[in-house]
Amino acid sequence: MRVGRVALTGGIATGKSHVRGCFERLGVPTIDADVLSRQAVAPGTPGLAAVVKRFGVDVLDQAGALDRKAMARIVFSDRSARAALEAIVHPIVRTATDAWFGELDPATPFAVADIPLLYEVNREVDFDAVVVAACDAGTQMTRLRTRDGLSEEEARRRVAAQLPIEEKVRRADYVVRTDGTMEDSERATETVFQVLRRREWP
Repeated sequence: MRVGRVALTGGIATGKSHVRGCFERLGVPTIDADVLSRQAVAPGTPGLAAVVKRFGVDVLDQAGALDRKAMARIVFSDRSARAALEAIVHPIVRTATDAWFGELDPATPFAVADIPLLYEVNREVDFDAVVVAACDAGTQMTRLRTRDGLSEEEARRRVAAQLPIEEKVRRADYVVRTDGTMEDSERATETVFQVLRRREWP
């Protein structure tokens, strides 16, 4: 027996964080690739130095940290810029994720890594199972604009930068729908949890 490697993914603003929180409350170890991504480009890191080398000092704020809004404006309007940033950050995140799984108690049935761009960077091969958090397109747009204060065009650009959620659902092993209430999502997550905890991982 070994720790099952489960990836949690979905689209932007489709409820991944809530689903990850549900797994945590059920006692499942989790890790958030977004947090690792921020750590990868923290002040003083080789990751930030690589970003500045590629994009220039204009992507830094007055304190010398990465200006995430300025960076977002660049990468969500230029596919090659987005690919360049991903080429810097994703290998660092992948190494950190692998190290985290390796440090878990071997008696742990499974653990969950929240990886927003799992399919976009072909990381599904690194996992035993994939859970997708999904909602309809209208709900996604409303959540995204409300959460991040974006215009409709900005929101559409960010959604378009990812694989369509319907494709992620098609490729998933398990799907948690988040269109309904938070309680509905919690029940759906617990159903998936019960299945995963009974699996034997090769």
